Amino acid sequence: MKQLLLCERCGVDPVGHKRRTTCYGCVPRHGDVVKTCECCGLRPVAYATRGTCFDCVPRKRAVMAMCEQCGRNPIAYQNRKTCFGCVPRRRRAMLRCKRCGSEVDYFRAGLCRRCHRMAPVRGSCRDCFAWGVSRRRNWRCEACRGWRKRFPSLEQCPSCQRCVPVNERGYCRLCCRQAHLVRPAHQSIDVARANASGQQLFFADMARNRGALEARVNQDARAAGWPYRFPVAHRQLTLFDAPLDLVVRLEHMPEQRAPALAAALDLAVEGHGVSHGWSDGRRAAARRSIRILLSVQDTPGARIRTSEVARLAPLRLNAMTLVLDVLRASDMLDDDREPELEAWFGEHMIDVDQQICAEVAQWFHALRDGSPTTPRTRPRRIGTVRHRVGAVRPALVQWSNAGHTSLREITRDDVIGSLPPDAVRQRQMADSLRSLFRFLKGRKIVFVNPTARLKAVPLQPTYALPMDLRVLREALNSDQPARAAMAAIVAFHALRTSEIQNLKTTDLRDGRLLIKTRSIVIAQPVRKSIAVWLDERTRRWPQTLNPYLFVNKHTALRLGCVSSNWISQANKIPVQAIREDRILHEALANHGDIRILIDLFGLTTGGAERYAHTTDQTEQLSS
Repeated sequence: MKQLLLCERCGVDPVGHKRRTTCYGCVPRHGDVVKTCECCGLRPVAYATRGTCFDCVPRKRAVMAMCEQCGRNPIAYQNRKTCFGCVPRRRRAMLRCKRCGSEVDYFRAGLCRRCHRMAPVRGSCRDCFAWGVSRRRNWRCEACRGWRKRFPSLEQCPSCQRCVPVNERGYCRLCCRQAHLVRPAHQSIDVARANASGQQLFFADMARNRGALEARVNQDARAAGWPYRFPVAHRQLTLFDAPLDLVVRLEHMPEQRAPALAAALDLAVEGHGVSHGWSDGRRAAARRSIRILLSVQDTPGARIRTSEVARLAPLRLNAMTLVLDVLRASDMLDDDREPELEAWFGEHMIDVDQQICAEVAQWFHALRDGSPTTPRTRPRRIGTVRHRVGAVRPALVQWSNAGHTSLREITRDDVIGSLPPDAVRQRQMADSLRSLFRFLKGRKIVFVNPTARLKAVPLQPTYALPMDLRVLREALNSDQPARAAMAAIVAFHALRTSEIQNLKTTDLRDGRLLIKTRSIVIAQPVRKSIAVWLDERTRRWPQTLNPYLFVNKHTALRLGCVSSNWISQANKIPVQAIREDRILHEALANHGDIRILIDLFGLTTGGAERYAHTTDQTEQLSS
């Protein structure tokens, strides 16, 4: 057999002629430069004005053009803009469907919307009149199709007088369904009598066999080891809250009103505790606490509220967080706690007038949750929200004591009179008041922005200062592995407190530290300190599932990160001081190169300029 030669240009199709080296599609014609397809890059373009070949031409599915007047039916002809019903005509005779003879809802091609195969329509079932069927099942619901298979004979129903499939008693499915709906529990009823006053129609394919569904749910629950009927959907309301003495409950454990749920939660505590490395004492305390909570429930089997878990504090079982974790994992927790930031805002607005507090609350919620409406804003961090609200609070209290009942009454003189003399606090309050009144002006709550073009005292620039190296050496050589590892990471790579909090064990790969978009080569002393800490971490908590690098005795039993306060207490030196010393040392070594500082430490341009200015001042003093 002869070998098939392929085109030298595309390499896909065979050559067009034995004396040529290209296929028919790649043959250059009339001396023009052959353009290659933009999609595949192999074949030439189909036409001179196109950018793709024949195979890569985007082909669209034919879309049926709809009438411009009614928007319901397709156009009558190709060059028309209206349907048959909207075409202006002299003849007033109604169009009839050729198949069913209907004069209602004419579609196209001589057929109505119900008879045309391309018309998107939903209708009623031919047997039971249930709404929601289509022509795909010959205008019958799934239940009636099954009914016809069981009872294929067509007879007249004595109740509705229709000629439809009937069961062995002689009644159709619609009449039997109506009798089932009105039949009292554990009693029989005459089908004809049940349909005497009318029939209740329903949506198609919405009824299910409750007994079979319950049996399937029960089977799945048994396979998963959880009782299917918990948690219960209802909740018993109480007339008043009676005081409960849980200490007595702890001494004399009462009998459980939902023993199946108590046994399932015991298994949940055991499994959760073993997987998270809980000790036997902690698992026993969690089981005992959950049983106490189940014994004092007003609704046995309902979800346990977080406020009810807070009652365990006087018992000193030290299992509140463990109980919350188990209940949350078992879908038995109803978190009814007020958000911490909301409670903090309420405490700080006690001395403020009620109307002013309501106006400031809108700004507070926009800072916390963001606002998609004008003026739009993105959600701020919790620390930023606390700082902004805390900065405007003294001014709000002063205006409330002066007799103002709304921020509409505040003038520019009132704003200037409320600013503190300290330059730093004055700048903070002025920025926060600008944000407040700009938001209220955008929401049309105030008519005039009194902080417009308000200038505060300019702040003096601050310079980074080196720290005492003796304190840093003490931290690096500490006998506490966690402190030594954190001090080494900050001293060599200048990480922030938040970055240390969110640092995971999976971020240490191949001698590098991956932080967001940065990849840092770990220094050799840092590797040794981290290795010592990992050995200590494995020795103390060998079964912990916490993914974070730094853990303590509380977070090792859970999946959260450590707090910033724990990092400050464990390090015994402010992390920011060590970070500034490291960046300042790098700036002095590179003579204030801003680009290097940004790449090494993830600084912004303004933050890098601060260290560059400090370097300039240092060089001027040394010279």
